[in-house]
Amino acid sequence: MEFELFDKLWLTTGIANITWGELLMIGVGCLLLYLTISKQFEPLLLVPIGFGAILSNIPLAGIAGPDGLLGWLSTIGLSTGVFPLLIFLGVGALTDFGPLIADPKTLLLGAAAQFGIFFTLIGALAMNAIPGFDFSLSDAAAIGIIGGADGPTAIFLSSRLAPDLLGAIAVAAYSYMALVPLIQPPIMRALTTEKERQVVMQQLRPVSKLEKILFPLLVLLLCLLLLPGAAPLIGMLTFGNLLRESGVVERLSRTAQHELINIVTILLGLAVGSKLSAYKFLNVETLGILCLGAVAFAIGTAAGLLMGKLMHRLSGGKVNPLIGAAGVSAVPMAARVVNKMGLEADHHNFLLMHAMGPNVAGVIGSAVAAGVLLAIIGG
Repeated sequence: MEFELFDKLWLTTGIANITWGELLMIGVGCLLLYLTISKQFEPLLLVPIGFGAILSNIPLAGIAGPDGLLGWLSTIGLSTGVFPLLIFLGVGALTDFGPLIADPKTLLLGAAAQFGIFFTLIGALAMNAIPGFDFSLSDAAAIGIIGGADGPTAIFLSSRLAPDLLGAIAVAAYSYMALVPLIQPPIMRALTTEKERQVVMQQLRPVSKLEKILFPLLVLLLCLLLLPGAAPLIGMLTFGNLLRESGVVERLSRTAQHELINIVTILLGLAVGSKLSAYKFLNVETLGILCLGAVAFAIGTAAGLLMGKLMHRLSGGKVNPLIGAAGVSAVPMAARVVNKMGLEADHHNFLLMHAMGPNVAGVIGSAVAAGVLLAIIGG
């Protein structure tokens, strides 16, 4: 009798039930926590994602299952696309569109950085030649959006075009967003010269309050007329920005900037972390998506830099090509990396505000790219 009770007790322990895959993914979660706590790589993203990965791989707990907390968060927030839209609302409220309004040509940098999306779409289809891969056109489109380095957009698009790949795409998108400080600098050094990185740009012109109020309305109007498929993302972004710039709803703006986006970030991070459970994550398609995502992000960064170099030439050396790397829509991480690289080249070279123009353009550009893919592929 005692042995039977001991056996039953033993079978309820994690030691008796844990698999090598779960151990591996718990290790991945611990690695993410190490990177964010020790190296300070985007803690707002990696702390909830890393901890969610650990929780979702605890055997028998079922926290990431259909009836578990993380499972519910994933179903309610990710599968429906609600969390990405609320994040866009908060991003709009936090973001100053002034640098983009002051220097509209930086829209070209944001547009160029989206090249990685369409290159990766083709790459995903090409991978079907490898045994074990079977990506449809919808799958390839959802994978390609990782190149925009915009987690909310990637989740929104994949929830509509490739819901079965949502977990892998969400993890890849947010992982590469968080690793911007590691991925971008080598590409920036390889594609720019020391002299180009030392270029000090002129101060941006002041932008009036009227311009800042009219800009989100104009962007939304253009979206309504030309690309209604992108309206959910563009609409939330511009609504959040209008709350910020109108000056008459300070309470709402403050809530969107702080309480709302913080709460949604916690829930979104845990939900994305739940997709790192071993039985969902450890398969050949997921590894392929991670590889394609890295390529997409690198190409997007390179395309923005090359457009920056072209603008540098055409402007007679007045544009620092580094700001092209901020064309990917990892706000404001990419802009911070550009500023850091500029300061390394010349400690008087502050590029943050100049980089915010293409960074904001990248957010809009990735949403537009998602709208185009939805219109063409999603019917």
